[in-house]
Amino acid sequence: MQDPHSRFRGFYRRTIQERIAILMEQSILDSSAMEALHESLSVAHADKMIENVVGRYALPFGLGMNFLMNGREYIVPMVVEEPSIVAAVSFAAKLARRGGGFYTGSSRPVMIGQIQLLDVPDHCAAEEAIIAAKAELLQLADTSPSITARGGGPVDLVVRHLPQTPTGPMLIVHLHFDCRDAMGANAVNTAAETIAPRLEMLSGGRALLRILSNLTDERRAWAEVAIPA
Repeated sequence: MQDPHSRFRGFYRRTIQERIAILMEQSILDSSAMEALHESLSVAHADKMIENVVGRYALPFGLGMNFLMNGREYIVPMVVEEPSIVAAVSFAAKLARRGGGFYTGSSRPVMIGQIQLLDVPDHCAAEEAIIAAKAELLQLADTSPSITARGGGPVDLVVRHLPQTPTGPMLIVHLHFDCRDAMGANAVNTAAETIAPRLEMLSGGRALLRILSNLTDERRAWAEVAIPA
């Protein structure tokens, strides 16, 4: 009897060739994809990727089965060296299917660039001037054409007051930048560097640090699952 909670019943018992045949029959992989999986990275290509190449290092390529996420079927590619990991993941996904599978979501992919302003003579006046020039600053921070073309780019500016620190009072300007599918470090750092001189003029202070923040509370992803008892 077919297991209703497993799309590929007994997949792990099949030979490698049988597994490949199943994937191709269901149009999950085509012949060109299979060729790519079975062809090893050449040393010549490896030498173009990193420094001081002397060879290659291979690991097994397996598939996590039975995944149901947001109502869609998924097979998860996994490259691991430890036995039982793929089996455990596939079994957990099989259990999750009984409760409707996994449900996932995400917020906008917004990262934060921080510009530190020191020696600001009047913090309140500086904040007012920066907020008044927000549109100009956001336009100035639009420094990544490829991200902008995909619907991303700078979206907001927030000014934070730090009245007491070991080095004295300071303002921190947060540049909120929609990175789309990019990690965003280069784009955000470039934008922060670009607007720093203008922030100095508006605040009367001195811009020191201009860097991507590791705080990602504006860029979140989540997943949930319920496994029936």
